[in-house]
Amino acid sequence: MILFPAIDLKDGLCVRLQQGDMARATVFSRDPAAQAHAFEREGFRHLHIVDLDGAFAGKPMNVTAVERILETVGLCVQLGGGIRSMATIEGWLEKGVNRVIIGTAAVRDPALVTEAARKFPKRVAVGLDARDGKVAVEGWAETSELTALDIARRFEDAGVAAIIYTDVARDGMLKGLNLDATIALAEAISIPVIASGGLASIEDVKRLIEPRAKKLEGAIAGRALYDGRLDPAEALKMIRDARAKK
Repeated sequence: MILFPAIDLKDGLCVRLQQGDMARATVFSRDPAAQAHAFEREGFRHLHIVDLDGAFAGKPMNVTAVERILETVGLCVQLGGGIRSMATIEGWLEKGVNRVIIGTAAVRDPALVTEAARKFPKRVAVGLDARDGKVAVEGWAETSELTALDIARRFEDAGVAAIIYTDVARDGMLKGLNLDATIALAEAISIPVIASGGLASIEDVKRLIEPRAKKLEGAIAGRALYDGRLDPAEALKMIRDARAKK
């Protein structure tokens, strides 16, 4: 089980949205690289970054902020937002991103995911953001007619490293992870699944290490870390202890 702290970038700042609404953004840090360094000092080994402006624009928009993070920390970084071409994928991987996350293009251009996953084994993930069971695209501004399972099954044999499943209705709302839907997805496919959207407290972490969640690769924590509702040391120790018992 990996706990990924999240940095969402808007206009070069570290923000958190509520339910993916750009108009409901709270700025938590004006220095994303310093925030990434803080996460590293707290003991995290992975980092989840989203270029929010890029997700809407369809191309990278917060390049300078991401580059500064990559220069500042030694964390294993996964990045999503506006990654819709092979050139963009190659560019980020060359800059030091460990894993790119393809969201909208996984719906619009599945061949890109397949090609990238075969060209860069274990370095391409698919981001599936669901609203009422249907996958949202274009920075969550539009909803498709496809379910997360419909799309995930497209990539069963493509070599995709992970599926990041986000419940849009819960994202940034501190209502708890939608583990039922996430676990159901994980049990229906062979690709590792990461839970996202709504992680609120240590109780969510406890649920993540229960036997029924054993197929999940990890979870993403955002607002709960920034608000102080989730203590990093306690959460990471709980995960380490659970791993040691296996």
